[in-house]
Amino acid sequence: MDIVEFTPGNDQLTWTFGGAAPLRRVKPGTAMRLWTEDAFCGRLRSTADLASASLQMPFVNPQTGPFYVEGAEPGDTLVLHFVELTPARGWGASATIPFFGGLTSTDRTATLQDPLPERTWIYEVDTERQTVGFQAQGSDLEIALPIETMLGTVGVAPANGEARSSLVPDVFGGNMDTPEMKAGATCFLRVNVEGALFSVGDGHYRQGEGESCGTAVEGAMNVVLIVELLKTPGPVWPRIENDAYLAVVGSSRPLEDAWRAGQVDMVGWLGELYGLDKLDAYQLLSQISEVPLANVVDANYSVVTKVPKRHLPKVDAYSNIHTHLRDLAATLS
Repeated sequence: MDIVEFTPGNDQLTWTFGGAAPLRRVKPGTAMRLWTEDAFCGRLRSTADLASASLQMPFVNPQTGPFYVEGAEPGDTLVLHFVELTPARGWGASATIPFFGGLTSTDRTATLQDPLPERTWIYEVDTERQTVGFQAQGSDLEIALPIETMLGTVGVAPANGEARSSLVPDVFGGNMDTPEMKAGATCFLRVNVEGALFSVGDGHYRQGEGESCGTAVEGAMNVVLIVELLKTPGPVWPRIENDAYLAVVGSSRPLEDAWRAGQVDMVGWLGELYGLDKLDAYQLLSQISEVPLANVVDANYSVVTKVPKRHLPKVDAYSNIHTHLRDLAATLS
């Protein structure tokens, strides 16, 4: 298996999906070892560093990529299997940011209340214990939380020549912020432009469902992934498979439309896999679905529709490529 290693320089980071030239060409079946910068560009390093003084829009949430996948054509299915996601720094950062987050006024949900106070938290990484340390600032409470790495942002170039901010999730993927995007997961994305032009970034050392305040434990990440390509129709919304679940990520506003998008696509996926008509698939989904919120803070909200494999007859989704890539990943260790 070919292995491509790439660490971007500061001048190679990208801030959009679409609108950027590819940094490398890769063949399907290639493993990639990548480095991604954190959403704050490494600028929040202490509790004294505040977002309003340290960050400059639109230069937040940098991406590593885009990468041109040889042979990828519009309508195909790009497959990304995540092998390893490892913290690349000894600390992660989180913050409250004025007029940003799920429990504050925003420019879209305008009220007369003042913004929440700014604050930055630094989480020290304990590699031996595999924890990050929460330290309260208004009391002496400290908690060691398990490291549960994920990528907040995975996506391809949008259709129709669009360039979309790396802060936005949509049908092309993007800033979905779901903890399902973790090592051992396989992500399926519809190719919209020649070469797919995929990028990844926004590493989180851990994140609760919904990302309530708008920031996770943000950290630079070492990423190992395998790239594949299927000449089959790509999904409308990003799909994820791991050993336990099939999942779809829908993104929209209002929140119920994000839920609806994922539910509709899962109805279609169950129909494809098991030969069910629309109403039978709808009925089955109604009894077995799990629906965690991914984010309720971004330009679009993201909701995950999951179905547990344990409730379903065994089936080989996408010709069982998840299992194939999972086994292939073991050879990289």
